[in-house]
Amino acid sequence: MSDDVGTWQNVPLAPPDSIFKLTAAYKADTFARKINVGVGAYRDDDNKPWVLPVVKKATEILLNDPSLDHEYLPITGLPEFTSAAAKLILGASSPAIAEGRVTSVQTISGTGANHLGALFLSRFYQWNGEAIIGLSSPTWANHHAIFKNVGIKPIDYPYYDPRTIGLDFEGFLSALRNAVPRSVFLLHACAHNPTGVDPTEKQWETIADVFLEKGHYAFFDCAYQGFASGDLDRDAVAVRYFVQRKVPLLVCQSFAKNAGLYGERVGALHVVAASPDEAARVKSQLSVLQRSEISNPPSHGARIVSLILNNPDLFEEWKRDIKTMAHRIINMRHELHGLLTQEFKTPGNWDHIISQIGMFSFTGLNVVQSTALVEKARIYLTSNGRISMAGLNSKNIRYFAESLDKAVRGTL
Repeated sequence: MSDDVGTWQNVPLAPPDSIFKLTAAYKADTFARKINVGVGAYRDDDNKPWVLPVVKKATEILLNDPSLDHEYLPITGLPEFTSAAAKLILGASSPAIAEGRVTSVQTISGTGANHLGALFLSRFYQWNGEAIIGLSSPTWANHHAIFKNVGIKPIDYPYYDPRTIGLDFEGFLSALRNAVPRSVFLLHACAHNPTGVDPTEKQWETIADVFLEKGHYAFFDCAYQGFASGDLDRDAVAVRYFVQRKVPLLVCQSFAKNAGLYGERVGALHVVAASPDEAARVKSQLSVLQRSEISNPPSHGARIVSLILNNPDLFEEWKRDIKTMAHRIINMRHELHGLLTQEFKTPGNWDHIISQIGMFSFTGLNVVQSTALVEKARIYLTSNGRISMAGLNSKNIRYFAESLDKAVRGTL
């Protein structure tokens, strides 16, 4: 055998992740006015990562706690964290919690929660035919990979309507009604990624009606609670309503965005069962799956979040920090809308910029326009026209709006 024939010679070279590739190109660019609106991470008005003041305070408390050690956490995580996290998303007075019907497991952020939830369904859900999950078109790209990796086939359901740059509600409902009974559908709890288009509360009620009629299972992904509107309770309305209506469901929860703990990977999976006995069975099997994959979750980030959630003063400070982030993004939406509609008078209707919510916005730009912004204006965004509003600030928003206007007019 030749010396230069390796064991892995037939392994295909995978393409780089599109978002990280975009970020790498942005970092390598020396153009002074370059803008990165591709990455989904909060930046302050100086385009800097922001460590929440309450996180700094909680970290200082932990560093000065002589009782802390580095022993393993339980397999299902830090109990003070998981119980508080469940109350945050489901509501402190949730009957499901009071009745002992909720199983909560600490995960490796929201990605880990999605994976553990998917793995659990792949092993134990009584599928009506093939193991299939409905994913909104479009959705967070990683959703497809996560479900494929555990043998669940992703199928797109209508969600975004490019004609209205809004929700294809009738198409969504039609997909729910035409699916086989007891199908699984992934739902974005708030601040839909990547479109920023959410159902109204009235529409959520209708969606819940169809779930109950068809016996469907709701796989909620909640990465932006509080970060979307600035109000933790408002952003949990859909999940809490589904629990109230007793729609079978689980919830994947992340503290990357709303606590700025991107690198600490703090998340949780909550499965709402029909009874305490069922919840105990679910927890036993989630423990087995978690043990085989990560053994025990990491402690530092969970301790930070636990301290914030369980300390009334820190919790109030956190809510103020969340409002700071959410309102800065909302202000950028209004400023961009004003520049496009009033100053530049950009062709088209741009009201979707302020009707969408959360970090991301589907601008309605096509591939040609998006590519022109990247190549000619050095504004780094994905080819589908999605932008992260967090990448805009008072110093670059005029250049962004001017460049977008030129891209739309074909004069860039």
